[in-house]
Amino acid sequence: MTWAGLVGLFKRAGAKSRLSDLTGALEQSLFAEEIARRKGLLQSLDPRVKLIGALAWLLAISWSQNLAGIAALYTLTLPLAAASRVPMTFYVKRVWALIPFFTGIIALPALFNVFSPGAPLVTLIDSTSPRVYLAITLPGVVTAAFLLLRVGTSVSIAVLLILTTRWTLLLKALRVLRVPQTFVLILGMTYRYIYVLLHAANNMFLARQSRIVGRVADAEQRRWLAASAGVLFAKSYALSDEVYLAMQSRGFRGEAQVMETLRWRGADWMWLAVFVGVAVAATWIGS
Repeated sequence: MTWAGLVGLFKRAGAKSRLSDLTGALEQSLFAEEIARRKGLLQSLDPRVKLIGALAWLLAISWSQNLAGIAALYTLTLPLAAASRVPMTFYVKRVWALIPFFTGIIALPALFNVFSPGAPLVTLIDSTSPRVYLAITLPGVVTAAFLLLRVGTSVSIAVLLILTTRWTLLLKALRVLRVPQTFVLILGMTYRYIYVLLHAANNMFLARQSRIVGRVADAEQRRWLAASAGVLFAKSYALSDEVYLAMQSRGFRGEAQVMETLRWRGADWMWLAVFVGVAVAATWIGS
């Protein structure tokens, strides 16, 4: 093997390793429930309280017309996360690592005078021949800030709810609040199937990496990816039948059963009043 071929082999092995690490990290970060099992503030509350409180805060965010009200709600999520023993670095990165990229692409055009006329803050192009004028305006900055802050705060609340509530209890809370059974069932199966598909994809990448020696042509890589997608689809289709039969044999008749019983306590009523009161205050401030 030539030196160039050896270098190429290490590069490809590194790329495959990073891809395998990525799927493994997604597996553990999306579906780890150890945080929900810790003894923290939100973990001790009834899941219905957390769900109603999260919905109230989300409504307050959507109704608020003031950045201060939305920022105040986001600020309150930080001490709640700390009191619930959620790692702060993990919590903040989980929300803000991708939001500026995806939401920023949508908010970017709103910065300019073409879409948001108003007082210019930064003039980018000012040409008289031909007449071209492009600037970042104050209304555009305010609009983009509203979008980013609304999305970031809403996602932070949803992430905090999911991190501090076990998935089975969250689904049961949805049913207690009269969410349609079909919706809850589809949501629960989707959650589990994402985990299964990620695990299967991770195993396929690992098996592929352990069997490759030497240089692989790009065309061969593309054929393998296409074949892997087909195999993954066939596995998921076959697994759906097996999962349904297993559920039927264990007594499933359309309603998922949870061993734990949800009970309201005095602390739950108190925190429910706090959550709703904060949402009302944030809406009033935002109006």
